[in-house]
Amino acid sequence: MKALISVDMEGISGIVHSSETNPERYDYQRGQELMTAEANAVIAGVLDAEPTAEVLVADAHGTFRNLLPERLDRRARLVRGKPRALNMLAGLDEATDAALFVGYHVRAGEGPGVLAHTMNDQILDVRVSARAPGEAVRAAGRSLGEIGLNAAMAGHLGVPVVLLSGDDAACAEASDLLPGAVTVPVKEALGMAAAVTLHPEEARDRLRRAAADAVTRRTEIPPLTLTGPLEVEVDLAIPHTVDLAVLVPGVTRARGARTVAFTAPDYGTAYRLILLLAQLATIRPA
Repeated sequence: MKALISVDMEGISGIVHSSETNPERYDYQRGQELMTAEANAVIAGVLDAEPTAEVLVADAHGTFRNLLPERLDRRARLVRGKPRALNMLAGLDEATDAALFVGYHVRAGEGPGVLAHTMNDQILDVRVSARAPGEAVRAAGRSLGEIGLNAAMAGHLGVPVVLLSGDDAACAEASDLLPGAVTVPVKEALGMAAAVTLHPEEARDRLRRAAADAVTRRTEIPPLTLTGPLEVEVDLAIPHTVDLAVLVPGVTRARGARTVAFTAPDYGTAYRLILLLAQLATIRPA
């Protein structure tokens, strides 16, 4: 059995402010310690259920260099650093039996949710619509944040997301997208930078039990699949990014000055283009 644990930071118990998630801020070391401890709880839960499992842990926040390697459970292997294929899901492949999302957050524009965003603060919304070949789009695009975008990429490879932890808003988003997945709310969001949070040790206990349960039930939880062709629209915070984005073949201006659109033959292609747009969004005018 092979499991991938993707660990973000904003949804970790006790974390409520960017000073705890930003390497340049004074509280970042505390955030690293809390993040690593929750990752270890989930590793332990997976191995409680499947003692011979292969466990990969993808550091999935910011620089992808946040988890403390020397404190991570030695039974797991760590995927660290960037750039890398599949971004927050590095290490995932068709041989993976289950994906577990730890410390995730609600998408941009939703909430209240602690440190809500999608990829970075320059992506305002991502909408994905499926259509049959030769037909018009079947339904209005569904807005997806990191939970949905990453779960759909896992689904593209046939892998179910069996567990998600974060604040209550993130767990609600996951429950809507991923029926059957186990969710573990470790804090109740009061706003962008405020929450009622579990004690970290209590959160870890719950995560360990939930991870064991989720892995045990992995065959009962369907992957999230979005079949192509797919129509994608991305709302960007600044028009300069639109100017860069339309240099990518197939990407066009859509409604207004801040939206771009493209068609992808399958979700894997769509995912990679969305990641590219997120990177372009970090480039400021010269």
